[in-house]
Amino acid sequence: MKRATLIRAGGLFCLLATLTFVPFQPIAAEEGHAPEHDGHEEEAAVHLTPEQMKAAGIQTSRLEPHPLPEEIEAPGEVRLNLYATSQVTPRIQAQVVARRARLGDHVKKGQPLVTLSSAVMAEAQGALIIAARDWQRVRKLSSEMLSEQRRLESRVAFQQAWAKLLAYGMTAEQIQKLARNEDVSRADGRFDLLSPQDGTIIQGRFVVGQMVQPGDLLFEITDESRVWVEAHTDPIQAGKVRKNASARILAGGKWLPGRVIQVHHALDAATRTLQVRIEVPNPEDRLHPGQFVTARITVGSGGRPVLTLPLEAVLRSPDGDWQVFVEKEPGKFEPVEVELARQLPGIAVIEGLAPGTRVVTRGAFFVQSELAKSGFEIHNH
Repeated sequence: MKRATLIRAGGLFCLLATLTFVPFQPIAAEEGHAPEHDGHEEEAAVHLTPEQMKAAGIQTSRLEPHPLPEEIEAPGEVRLNLYATSQVTPRIQAQVVARRARLGDHVKKGQPLVTLSSAVMAEAQGALIIAARDWQRVRKLSSEMLSEQRRLESRVAFQQAWAKLLAYGMTAEQIQKLARNEDVSRADGRFDLLSPQDGTIIQGRFVVGQMVQPGDLLFEITDESRVWVEAHTDPIQAGKVRKNASARILAGGKWLPGRVIQVHHALDAATRTLQVRIEVPNPEDRLHPGQFVTARITVGSGGRPVLTLPLEAVLRSPDGDWQVFVEKEPGKFEPVEVELARQLPGIAVIEGLAPGTRVVTRGAFFVQSELAKSGFEIHNH
């Protein structure tokens, strides 16, 4: 407030203005009325449309207490799934005429892989054509014109010629086509080995012109969509493992789900460990035979029920504490600080929220990023 003082000096009156500062006193609000503010405190929340949530892959679920799974950890090695692997070998001595597939190719069942040529096959093919023609003629004759013995001999000769070609490596379809063809030049000893299954060629070591013997490995084909992991466990721990128990495989920094399909009954002579075979889906081709991994096998559950979330759902708050995003209403997400009580592979045990709270379990980082864009400073440490 200003205070004016008049002072007489040299016949003149001068006005001196001095300022006196008085501390600010807030004006009391009238009874029943709240004081007015120029602005309002913003609420730290993110609003997302159903389209945004679907595009970002955001998933939520209600927190429910569950007993923690008990797991054992063991080193493991990725192996071929022998139940989904085939070897292609010749059954007779032959020469490689043409390669029809290469290492790494994805092939289909029945696809030609290699063309071979063999004198033994040529002889068997010729015998089939002769036997097929004879049988076709004989079976048209009446019993008065031909004895039953002659008819039987012709039929047996045809069936034996067919069986021999089948044993040599030709398929029933290839043999049938040859038997119907009257062109004797087709008995040239050439034949194709076909893929016995869908899969990837992982071996194919031979050259065109090479002479191959019965049993020589020409191709090895496997379906890599499911592989085996041989986990080397302590014999005492292995006694807790049950068939069909769930398992996890750590490879390339990511945990992959698996299932126990077999527990070996003999100790490994070198490591004195007992092997547990785990089948692991491999749709992204992350696992390859010979790769070393870490396996965790569930052997039971115990202890009091606790609240768990996927580890990716728990992030850092601005002050460095752990936080999750709670869905207050459909499409509205707010950060809430929690305590990380325990951390397991891919799982966070949390405290600080009531059971039944709906929490973001997938896509939390996207929600946090959207919150930062809206003007709130969020850090993910």
